[in-house]
Amino acid sequence: MKSFTIQEINALLNGEIVGETTQNISGLEQIQKANNNQATFIGNRKYAKHWADSNAALAIVNDNIDIEPGENRVLIKVKNADLAMAKLLEAFTPETPHFETEIHPTAVIDETANIGKGSRVGAGCYVGKNVILGDNVTLYPNVTVMDDTTIGDYTTAWSGTIIRERSVIGSHCIFHNNVSIGADGFGYRPSDDGRGLVKIPHIGNVVIGNAVEIGANSCVDRGKFSSTILGDGCKIDNLVQIAHNCVLGRSCIMAGSSGLAGSVTLGDGVMIGGSASIKDHTTIHSGATVGAGSGVMNDVPAGKTVLGYPAVDSREMLKQWVALRKLAR
Repeated sequence: MKSFTIQEINALLNGEIVGETTQNISGLEQIQKANNNQATFIGNRKYAKHWADSNAALAIVNDNIDIEPGENRVLIKVKNADLAMAKLLEAFTPETPHFETEIHPTAVIDETANIGKGSRVGAGCYVGKNVILGDNVTLYPNVTVMDDTTIGDYTTAWSGTIIRERSVIGSHCIFHNNVSIGADGFGYRPSDDGRGLVKIPHIGNVVIGNAVEIGANSCVDRGKFSSTILGDGCKIDNLVQIAHNCVLGRSCIMAGSSGLAGSVTLGDGVMIGGSASIKDHTTIHSGATVGAGSGVMNDVPAGKTVLGYPAVDSREMLKQWVALRKLAR
């Protein structure tokens, strides 16, 4: 079990220590659940009221929140408790699953594949023809990487992930369990005789930038003609659908169960709330935010926040909701 002194923790966080304690810190927990050898975090004044009744020995606190440490307890005051929490969580992160050998004997690797230095390929993996894995790539058991795919250095794919043919993946990416990259896009047209549907082939690929993270059971479909593109630093939650020919700029965020229909464009820094849905051929410009559960039918200007179904300016939608409540009374 990992354990740190208050001084060791503050060396990592570079904050201001207030108070004293004899306790070492061996874990992290919510303020109301923590015990006396754990640390907690107070990044918002509404949680400060719980500190008096908390058993935590240490709280990482925003420096604009005025509370006292109490007996045998310590505060470390920092500019941003959320970012400090991320640093401390990283220090307490357990070891990842162990590889006995870099290439498991049950992995099937085509003789034309190029496996970089320090890369690890787990049990039951398949690596296809002309695949290139950069240095220090990790494929956990039962990952499939199809032909002519390139994966950059230090990228990790967790079990069940399937990366289809011709995909181009950057470095330092993380794909969680059962991610699907490069499956056919969803495209059909009625047949001439009107008695069925004709499948539209998708012959493009997926291009993913550096430091992209994709959550479990999410799907990124390949382009119909060219590429579906995710820019550097995008963070995609679990159960997200990104359809064919979508283009995401840098550092976009999509929360769980949200979805983009075909040929949607997101600018840089766009945030999509949980369960939101975006109509095909729509552009959401840089810095815009789509509220949870919203349905976007039209382009969204840069920096705008939209909400509702169909989505409109958030202030307008809130006025409508207030008016409906008054009407109900």
